[in-house]
Amino acid sequence: MEIYDVSDVRFQKYGRVIDQVDFSGLTEAMKETPVPEGVVYEPCEEKLMALPVAEEIKSVCFGEMPIQIGYCNGHNQLLNAVEYHRSSEINVAVTDAILILGLETDVEKDFTYDTSKMEAFRIPAKTAVEIYATTLHYAPCHVNQEGFQVAVILPEGTNYPLKKKHADGEDALLAAVNKWLIGHKDGGLPEGSFIGLKGKNLDVSEK
Repeated sequence: MEIYDVSDVRFQKYGRVIDQVDFSGLTEAMKETPVPEGVVYEPCEEKLMALPVAEEIKSVCFGEMPIQIGYCNGHNQLLNAVEYHRSSEINVAVTDAILILGLETDVEKDFTYDTSKMEAFRIPAKTAVEIYATTLHYAPCHVNQEGFQVAVILPEGTNYPLKKKHADGEDALLAAVNKWLIGHKDGGLPEGSFIGLKGKNLDVSEK
């Protein structure tokens, strides 16, 4: 599939590049996080939260809302699912990485979604982007066999286990706190996940 850069005008409906914060301390600290053969996601990492930039991110990017700084690292080239939040998400690329993105407004009334509507974007290393709340996204994909490392910044509590059962309408998509998920049948998701992606399980390695 064609892969654009986040500097491309096509990216503007999904998010923006953040250039008013110095993320260099964060990217340096992120180099100590593991890069497994699969994908690992940690919602909040104490060592990252202790960095001086954490307070600046909270103030400048989230209007003083409590935040969490975690990471998503590993090796991946497939879409597998899409998720969205009721808030923006900030991704800080330590290595080059690829995001496959779509628009929540294209989700059908029955909460199905056609993956042919999605576009892929490369985030160059040391680049930070805000992914808007209305943007469908999931785990990053790697650019080369060394894998990817991406810091993930969200409002505090996001992606932690739910405290009660959710079962009706859009509520059935809720897979974790502040995380609505639509899976692909070939995505290898846990039993009970809402499967609503139509079309191919997109692969960034396919031309």
